[in-house]
Amino acid sequence: MGRTLAAVALLCASLWGTTGASAQEEKPAADSSSAQSVNQVVQWNKILLQIVRTPKAQPATIHPTRSFAMMHAAIYDAVNAIDRTHKPYLVQLGGIPRHASQPAAAAAAAHEVLIALYPNFKAMLDTDLQQSLADIGPRDDVIEGSRIGQLVGDRIVALRSKDGSDATPVNYVFGTAPGDFQSPPPVSPKQPQFTSWSHVTPFALANAAQFRPEAPPALSSDVYEDAFNEVKSLGIANSTAASADQALTGRFWNGAIQNYWNEITQTAAIDAELTTAQSARLFALLNLTFADSVIAFYDAKYTYNFWRPVTAIRDASTTDNPKTTPDTTWLPEVVNTTPDPSYPGAHAVISAAGETVLISFFHHDHLRFDVTSEVMSGTVRSFDSFADAAEEATLSRIFAGVHFRFDLTRGQRLGRQVADFVVDNFLTAREELVEAEDR
Repeated sequence: MGRTLAAVALLCASLWGTTGASAQEEKPAADSSSAQSVNQVVQWNKILLQIVRTPKAQPATIHPTRSFAMMHAAIYDAVNAIDRTHKPYLVQLGGIPRHASQPAAAAAAAHEVLIALYPNFKAMLDTDLQQSLADIGPRDDVIEGSRIGQLVGDRIVALRSKDGSDATPVNYVFGTAPGDFQSPPPVSPKQPQFTSWSHVTPFALANAAQFRPEAPPALSSDVYEDAFNEVKSLGIANSTAASADQALTGRFWNGAIQNYWNEITQTAAIDAELTTAQSARLFALLNLTFADSVIAFYDAKYTYNFWRPVTAIRDASTTDNPKTTPDTTWLPEVVNTTPDPSYPGAHAVISAAGETVLISFFHHDHLRFDVTSEVMSGTVRSFDSFADAAEEATLSRIFAGVHFRFDLTRGQRLGRQVADFVVDNFLTAREELVEAEDR
C-alpha cells in the first residue's frame, strides 16, 4: 500500500509541475464530481468487467459477483467517508477531511480491492489507477482521497478474507428419481458448478435461506405440465413454434446476466449525470444485491435439485404424466445448458433484482437505452424501461430452452425480495440529515 501511495504522490507532483500556478488559482472543489469528464465509479466497473471477461482470469470456483460487491462496497465506503450523507456499509472512518477527492478515493479503493483479487493484473491495474488520477486532474486533495480509498479497500479485503468463498466445492451426487437433476446433455457428464456457494457469508442477508422459495411444482401438476410443454415447443433448437425474434432473444441473453445489468447501470448513471457519491451508492446497492441473490439462488438450487428441461423432456416417460411426452433427441436452442439445477432461474433472480434496485434508486422507470450481448458481438437490443429489459431477459431462458416458466416466476420473486431487503436496510440516508431536511 505504501508503494502505491508513493506512486500517487509522485504522479500528482508531476501533474502539478506541468500545469503551473494557474492550476492552484483555479483548483476545483473536491466534491465537484459531476463535472468530472470520467465517472470513476463507472470507469472501474468497466475495468472489472474487462477482467472477468478475460478467459481464465476469474477463478472457476469463485463467483464473480463477489468481486463486484467487494469493489463497489469499498468504493462506496471510501467515497461516503468524505461525502457523509449516508450510513457506511462496513468501514466507518473518523476525521476524514471534506475536501478530499471523492473520485480519487473511488479509484484507489477499487484498485486496492482488485489487485488483491486479481494479482496477475497488477501491472494493468496500476496503469489504470494512474490514468484515473490523471483524469481527475492535478489537485492537492487527490493524495488524501487516494489514502482513504486504499485504507478502505484494504479493510474490505480483510473483512471478506474468511467468508467461505475459498472452500473446496462439495462433490455432487446425482439423483436417479424423476425430477432429479442430472448433468445436462449433450456435453459429457460433469460436476455441477458452485455447489458450496450457498455457504459463503452473505453481504447483507442474515443467511442464504432467508428468502428461500417453496418447492417446485409436482411433476403431476398442471403447472408443471404447462411449463414443460411450453419450453419443449419454444425452446427446442430451430423451433418452428418460436418466432425468429424469440429465438434471437434466447441467444442474445445467454451470457453472464450480472454483466448485462452492470452495463445497463453504467448507461443509467451516465445519462443521469450522477455524482461520484451517487454513483458509488447505486453500484454498491446493485452489486451487494447481486452477490446475495447468487448466494440465495444457489441455496435454493441445491436444496431442490430440480432437473433441467433437456433432461425432463428426454426422460419424460419416467414421470407417469401422460401429458408430458418424451423426445429423446431434444436439445435446447442454445445447445448447452448451465451445469446446475434448474430451480430457480438465475437470469430471473438477477434481472428482477437489478430492475428493483434501479427503479428504487431513480424513482422512475423511463429510460431509453441499448443493451449489447455478452455472446453475440455487434447485436444490440433497445428498451424503454428497466422492467422491459428485465422481463425479456427472464423470458429469454424459455426461448433458450434452459428453464421452465415456474423457475422464472419464483426466481423473480426471490430477486425482488433480496433487492428490497438490501435497499431498505443498507446504505440508507443518515437520520440526522433526514431530520434536518424535514425541519
